[in-house]
Amino acid sequence: MIVERMIGASSTLRDDVESFADSLVKEGSVDAVYNPLAYAWKPHHAYLELASGGGAKTLLLGMNPGPHGMGQMGIPFAATSVVRDLLKITDLEVEQPRNPHPKRPVSGLDWPKEEVSGTRLWGLLADEYGNAESIFKSVFLLNHCPLMLFSGERATNITPDKITGPTTKALLERCDEHLREVVEIMQIERVIGVGRYSEKRALDALSGSDVSVTTCWHPSPASPLANRNKGEDWKKNVRNVLP
Repeated sequence: MIVERMIGASSTLRDDVESFADSLVKEGSVDAVYNPLAYAWKPHHAYLELASGGGAKTLLLGMNPGPHGMGQMGIPFAATSVVRDLLKITDLEVEQPRNPHPKRPVSGLDWPKEEVSGTRLWGLLADEYGNAESIFKSVFLLNHCPLMLFSGERATNITPDKITGPTTKALLERCDEHLREVVEIMQIERVIGVGRYSEKRALDALSGSDVSVTTCWHPSPASPLANRNKGEDWKKNVRNVLP
């Protein structure tokens, strides 16, 4: 029942954010928007089937898809080797974005470049808990916003905190609503924001609820905290908040 409800909630979000994507481009907030819940729905569906019924009561909340991870495979913090070897999700069709940008090709589960944030985070979870089944007994991973946003001729990847305006506000409010849906469906007791932005979105969305919210450092290689002491300080920081 939980899995079916999660698939239903995600499919509704998938359809709802399409109009926001079009409006963001039309108003000039960004130059291109990808919705991996749409074109990478098959692996995302497989992820929900695998992960959402595991019994986890802690949610790890990311910001939005990266171009080498969820943007390719529809799975939060995805990396090619992680999806293939840890999650055992293979041989599923990934279609193309509605309005593909030439600088941002999509090849799905065969994408050749690893998403470092994904290999770091899932690698830590595997070290901590073991196989995928064991991981999902403890934690579930979700991105707050499912859209990937690009700016300029080179399609620079930008995050939702870098754009403003009424469409952005409405989009993020819809994403807050989805977060509350996930928390209710899975009976989540604790949300860990991966980075301060995700923590803030969770605090705002879940204000007044009994869900506790905390944060950990983001695994991005662009973050000095993630690279400090060859990554050992980041691992310790995340382990301190994991169930």
